[in-house]
Amino acid sequence: MKYGYYPGCSLEYTAKPYDLSCREVFKALQIELEEIEDWNCCGATMYMSQDTLTAYSVSARNLSIAEHQGCGEVCAPCSSCYTILRKTNRYVKWDPHARAMINDALSAADLSYTGGLEVRHPLDILVNTIGLNRIVDRCVRSLEGYRIAPYYGCQIVRPVYHFDDMDNPTTMDRLFKALGAEVVEDYPGKVRCCGGMLMMTFEDVALDLNADLLEGAVTRGANCIATVCPMCQMNLESYQPQINAKRHSNYRVPIVYFTQLLGLALGIEPKKLGLDDLLRPLPKLAPAKPMEGVK
Repeated sequence: MKYGYYPGCSLEYTAKPYDLSCREVFKALQIELEEIEDWNCCGATMYMSQDTLTAYSVSARNLSIAEHQGCGEVCAPCSSCYTILRKTNRYVKWDPHARAMINDALSAADLSYTGGLEVRHPLDILVNTIGLNRIVDRCVRSLEGYRIAPYYGCQIVRPVYHFDDMDNPTTMDRLFKALGAEVVEDYPGKVRCCGGMLMMTFEDVALDLNADLLEGAVTRGANCIATVCPMCQMNLESYQPQINAKRHSNYRVPIVYFTQLLGLALGIEPKKLGLDDLLRPLPKLAPAKPMEGVK
C-alpha cells in the first residue's frame, strides 16, 4: 500500500517532529509514503485572499505531480495543506471551466491535472483504512496513564463532512482508547479554533482562544493535548508563558502530535518521533504492558 506524501512547508521546519513521527508510524505499519517530487507550498489561505486562480493553480501543481507519479491518494498531515489540497481537488472536479483555466496555467510547466486523486489526512488513513485492529496488533505497549484531550482544530473536519463528524469528531478518541489511554470525552474545545495566524496580528485575541483550550483540558484532568495541526501545536505549546503572564495561570501542558503518541505505542524510540523537541515533556509511560485487541 503506497500513498503520495505531501509534507508541506511546516513539516519541513517548525513541525519537523510531526514529519518524523508520521514517517516512522507509517513505516512501522508497513505503509509506504512516496514524497511528491519537487512539491511546492500549498498556498495556504493567503493565496486564496489575493487571487483564486493563482491559488488553485499553485496547489494543483502538487496534485498534478502526484498524479504523474502514479499516486492514487495523497497523504497530507498539515491541517491547512489538507484543507487547501482538498478544496483545490473539489474545484477541479466540480467546475469544468475552472479545470480548464487551471490546466492552462499548469501547461506552462508542461503539467496537467485530471482531478483523479483523493486527498486524505493520516488520521483518516490510519483509523479508517488501516484499521484499529491492525494497529493494535502491531503495538508493543499500552498508553495507560495518559489522559488525553484530543484536539482536532477547526479545519480537518470542515467545511464539509468527510471522514468524521464536524461538531463531535471521534477518530482520535477511538484510536487512543484502543491504545489503552484514557480520553477526555467531554472536551469542549476539540473543534474550536486556536486563532491560527491571529497570533501574529491580534495576539491578545489568540492568547485568549488558546487559554480557553488549555483550561478546558486541564480542568477535565488531561495530562496532555493531542493535535493534528502544526499551527495548533505551535500556538498551544509555545505561547503558554505569555498566556500564564496574562491570565496569572500556571499551564504546563504537553502538546503532542497524535502520531507521536501512536509511535510510542508502536515501540518507536522517542527521539525518532521528535519527542525530545517538546517544550513540555510528556509524562513518563508506565512499564510496558501487552496490548489487548480492540473491543
